[in-house]
Amino acid sequence: MPERVEVDVLSVGSRLATGPAPELVQTAFARELADQMPLFEGMSLADLAHTVMLTEGGVIPPEAGRDLLAALLALHAAPPDFSPDPALGDLYTNREAWLAARTPATGWLGAGRARRESTTTGYRLILRRRLLDFSAALSEAGLALLEQAEAHQASLMADYTYLQPAQPTTFGHYLLTFVYPLLRDLDRLQALYGRANLSPAGCGSVNGSRLPQDRQRLADLLGFDGLVPHARDAMWSPDGPIEALSVLAAALVNLDRLAEDLQIFATTEFELIELADGHTRASVIMPQKKNPYALTYIRGVTNELSGELVSAVAYGRTPSGQVDNRVFAYGSIPRAVQTATGAATLMAGVLRGLRFNAALAGQRLADSFAIATDLAEIITLETGLDFRSAHRVVGRLVRDALSASRSAREITSIEVDAAAQAVLGHPLHLSAGALAQALDPAAGIAARRQAGGAAPEPLQAMLAECRDALARHRAWSEEAAARVAAAETALLSRVHELTITA
Repeated sequence: MPERVEVDVLSVGSRLATGPAPELVQTAFARELADQMPLFEGMSLADLAHTVMLTEGGVIPPEAGRDLLAALLALHAAPPDFSPDPALGDLYTNREAWLAARTPATGWLGAGRARRESTTTGYRLILRRRLLDFSAALSEAGLALLEQAEAHQASLMADYTYLQPAQPTTFGHYLLTFVYPLLRDLDRLQALYGRANLSPAGCGSVNGSRLPQDRQRLADLLGFDGLVPHARDAMWSPDGPIEALSVLAAALVNLDRLAEDLQIFATTEFELIELADGHTRASVIMPQKKNPYALTYIRGVTNELSGELVSAVAYGRTPSGQVDNRVFAYGSIPRAVQTATGAATLMAGVLRGLRFNAALAGQRLADSFAIATDLAEIITLETGLDFRSAHRVVGRLVRDALSASRSAREITSIEVDAAAQAVLGHPLHLSAGALAQALDPAAGIAARRQAGGAAPEPLQAMLAECRDALARHRAWSEEAAARVAAAETALLSRVHELTITA
């Protein structure tokens, strides 16, 4: 091993006559270093690829390339004696200090690039991995939704708008409300991944370097799908963090809307669902309570990431070559993706563990006036009365029935005629058979055969469509993850070759 050398913290910036002030170390440097620590493996791969490329291109002499790669490999293993110190600056300069203490070849590490390139490349490598994790977790939540929707295709309930019984539906059809936006979230996530998985490496600082750098070779070594074309854009563009958080926020809002509904349905007042004990929390003072804590957490995470999105927009508003729009994103974006992944995983567990009270939901539907629209439509179909007039008749009928404390299932043809007489001045003479059909929620569901409806045929078609779409997304994320893993394995293999033959 080469002779150990003393580390000069000013070696990366001899323009400065003194070291950093304690207050700078304790604030800006400490925050920056902490945020970058999750990027360690990505930056390590970026440094290895950069050194391989320059060694292959003859910029770094073979012996120096071998020594530097050997030291980088040792550091890649995250050795216990690597103890980052904010006094040394950010993660890049801490890594450089550790390497410089072991080989003078470290002087080649910064050839043709700024520290920003290593950090930006490492950030993209970690981000793409976490985006694939989120895609897998979101797909799993979608699959859990489908499993429950399939199990409850025929479980009748009232659909709610404004938290009021609106029309008959099934719990299965209701749950599909959240699958289609989830599929759109996965589409957006895949498009985001396509833009995130482009290589910024080999850009010098803002417009390339006089040193011969093979950007495509760097992209291939790191498993990127292509290049960020413009060198300066690769280093300074602010839209990536904004787009990433926008995609996360959209996905979390969809999960939050489901969580909001489920929390209401889980109340004693509704009692439509019950969460598994493992997804709840007991009160430390009120022994009767079973708090839906998992749902509350998902709601809180959505609020948190919505705030992060606003922050990303704010810190992106800088002059075009300013570090503000990146230094905070290095920590916040990977952390946000990881948080969103946890929320999606939690929602999948909640869905698989919950119990739907089908008997109570069906009884409440039958007792409610959620069939009112069906009755107005039957009147229109059977008597030729225009829908607005039929709507007024049924509205009067519902008002009279509620005043008399009568439920929908108790309505008679005589009461329909009385309401029509009061509104229109004449009875309707609706047949008993037509009235029975209008008051039967199951018949109402069976009649909703249009595309997207709750009848068995369109519902089964949507379930199959969603299952196929989820399978495609799962296959894509698995294939992308396999390509990334293969590229990283091949890079390490090439590094080992060069440490032997260089």
